Amino acid sequence: MSSDSDLDAASVARTETVATFDHEPTGLLSRLQHALHSSPSLVPLIVLVLSVAIFGALLGGKFFSTFALTLILQQVAIVGIVGAAQSLVILTAGIDLSVGAIMVLSSVVMGQFTFRYGLPPVASIAIGLALGTLVGFINGWLIARIKLPPFIVTLGVWQIALAANFLYSGNETIRAQEIETNAPLLQFFGQTINIGGAVFTYGVIFFVLLVLLLAYVLRHTAWGRHVYAVGDDPDAAELSGVNTRKVLISVYMLSGLICAFAGWALIGRIGSVSPTSGQSANIESITAVVIGGISLFGGRGSILGMLFGALIVGVFSLGLRLLGADAQWTYLLIGALIIAAVAVDQWIRKVSV
Repeated sequence: MSSDSDLDAASVARTETVATFDHEPTGLLSRLQHALHSSPSLVPLIVLVLSVAIFGALLGGKFFSTFALTLILQQVAIVGIVGAAQSLVILTAGIDLSVGAIMVLSSVVMGQFTFRYGLPPVASIAIGLALGTLVGFINGWLIARIKLPPFIVTLGVWQIALAANFLYSGNETIRAQEIETNAPLLQFFGQTINIGGAVFTYGVIFFVLLVLLLAYVLRHTAWGRHVYAVGDDPDAAELSGVNTRKVLISVYMLSGLICAFAGWALIGRIGSVSPTSGQSANIESITAVVIGGISLFGGRGSILGMLFGALIVGVFSLGLRLLGADAQWTYLLIGALIIAAVAVDQWIRKVSV
């Protein structure tokens, strides 16, 4: 009998020992790790606040002027819109290398259909948006149905869209004066509005509203939860009743549509329709997403983090320029931030292991 009671006591002791692993973390570093795991956008927000404070201390009112702060927003608006599209794809553990090409091709189609075929700007813009959505559908269909790797599919579509862009446009630019005179609607996102003394373009307002809308959709709708589920574990998501193929196709279609809107905003930003513009949007969008704390492994992150990531790049670019530093320092520091962001992401992910 005594041996049975000893076994029961040992069993209880083992149970209590195991149960202690479920307690809340007590160490400061462990608490920080759990806090960042539950709110990944905290990291880029902290970096953004620190960078603004540092450049503000170095430059004073020159940096904190209304002009400088609104200029940052204008500079990152296009990258931010494309980054929103990239965020959706990366949340599903994919990647889209064609976002920049879709953006430029859509803008070229909007311009060419207006000036070559004489269509009303509204119809041309609608065709450009539809084209972006169609290219996104092709990406999604090849990835979800044919099971091709996202990297390979979007790399191929990037080359095809880029070639189609140059072949169709004849590498000709539609000048800003022509657009301003005959089709000002194409430059809509470049028009400005005064809010409390600060001058914003409609492109900046669209960028901020798009991020807020997607943040709400991703967090508070069934579709948004399915996007996270597919990125975290597609097999488990499918077993729980999620149509993973449908989710993936819808994500790439929405990404293509957002990139087409970025193409429209690009016309407003530069004033003209240029087939050679926006060639670095692919890398810049991935940079904003990674610095923004969205995991490249999918299933974790916040689109608000991408907003902070894009702003960090803008703050560093403008701050270093105002300090008179060589432009290469911007690339150096942003490269270091990318590596640091991935390292922090790996550290945070250990919480769930």
